Amino acid sequence: MSTLLKTLLIGVGATLSMDIWSFILKQFKISSLDYRLLGRWILKMFEGQFFHNKIFNTPPVKNELLIGWVFHYLIGISFAFLLLSIYGKNWLDKPTLIPALVIGIGTIVAPFFLMQPAFGFGIAASNLPDPNIIRFKSFLAHLIYGIGLYAAAYVIKEMS
Repeated sequence: MSTLLKTLLIGVGATLSMDIWSFILKQFKISSLDYRLLGRWILKMFEGQFFHNKIFNTPPVKNELLIGWVFHYLIGISFAFLLLSIYGKNWLDKPTLIPALVIGIGTIVAPFFLMQPAFGFGIAASNLPDPNIIRFKSFLAHLIYGIGLYAAAYVIKEMS
């Protein structure tokens, strides 16, 4: 199996782990990011609007949910490529947890300093009620993503 295919599968697997985590949380009535908002943000960028006062007050855009899900997985795949670009493709032969956790937890920089401010939520959700709860939920989701990077790489290595 090629390095490219392995990396794509690792990104998909890690992102899927976040989605499973989100599904589990929903069973306990704990909300997570609505990917319609991600899709709305992406689609509004094509109209020249990067920043929003509060994105949930921005009118919905056609196909925003589909675009949100597609970009959610594309972002997850891109961070898998980041892992390999930093730790090298030898990591695929002997995946270890620490590099995967470093990348997984490190990916929290993107929502805290790019996405949430652009959504009108402030840096690290500082403009929302209970920002520490949101930060903790984001941390856990990205920790799960890191664990997913390792788990997906381990499964792929064992199957190869």
